[in-house]
Amino acid sequence: MNAPEKVKQYDRDAQAVGNIVHLEHFNVVIDDQRLATLFYVTGIGGTRDPYLFTGLENMWVNFGRTQCHLPSRGSKPEVVRGTIGLVVPNLEDLKKRFEHAGKEMKRVAPEKQTKFSWKEKDGAIEATCPWGNRVRCHAPSPEYGSTELGIVYVDFDVPKGAAEGIARFYNDVIKAPAQAKNGRATVAVGKNQKLHFSETSQPLPEYDNHHIQVYIADFGSPYHWLKERGLVTMETDENEWRFQWIVDPRDGRKLFQIEHEVRSMKHRLFNRPLVNRNHAITNMTYVAGFDAFRGTY
Repeated sequence: MNAPEKVKQYDRDAQAVGNIVHLEHFNVVIDDQRLATLFYVTGIGGTRDPYLFTGLENMWVNFGRTQCHLPSRGSKPEVVRGTIGLVVPNLEDLKKRFEHAGKEMKRVAPEKQTKFSWKEKDGAIEATCPWGNRVRCHAPSPEYGSTELGIVYVDFDVPKGAAEGIARFYNDVIKAPAQAKNGRATVAVGKNQKLHFSETSQPLPEYDNHHIQVYIADFGSPYHWLKERGLVTMETDENEWRFQWIVDPRDGRKLFQIEHEVRSMKHRLFNRPLVNRNHAITNMTYVAGFDAFRGTY
């Protein structure tokens, strides 16, 4: 009699996505669309959304399934207190684009002392936008799944002693898998994205109202918890609300301020197809049918 075939065991928990299904965009105010275009489009290789906010009041720039939103309101640009992590198809091409973008910034806005810079470090390219936002660009790798273009993380600078409570907040309140280790909280987002919160002893700039936007599956439970504690800051519509303070669910202690624009999966913009151009093509290298980016995101 043949022995029964051994059933293969799977780690089902390893495949759990958690409640945050997608980190779609970050939003920072700018004061010059020329410089923003040179950094985010000409430099990094994004695509300005051709359908929404095509004027001067705002610009949305697509990177795969993710975006950066760059409204032109007010006179003081906003700066994320941390680093935006992006995957781009090719770092060598990125270096050439940054070289060109830097020269163009000096040509079109010679009167402005921008903070634009870039350097290679630890296998990535670390860049600073004209207003001081830090962006770290990575080549595609298994760490980021199949993503070849898109935002894969935001790494926030947070005060010493905040990481453990931040992890508890996302685990217990937002229902997103999170853990804290060696002064850093990491929150799983969707398939291949993360939110990091890295403790620093350096003083943090005052919060200036920049924000991130996420889609969540259980739209009600986190809302009710935050609402009961007076932490919901905006009731946009039936499919969107916002909060700013991450608090320790054990004692309510405020840990870090960053506005979350929270949307349900029934929101009208969820899974909206985004246009992504092939930023490697030029008028001199044009080949019919290769206008669009053909990688995965």
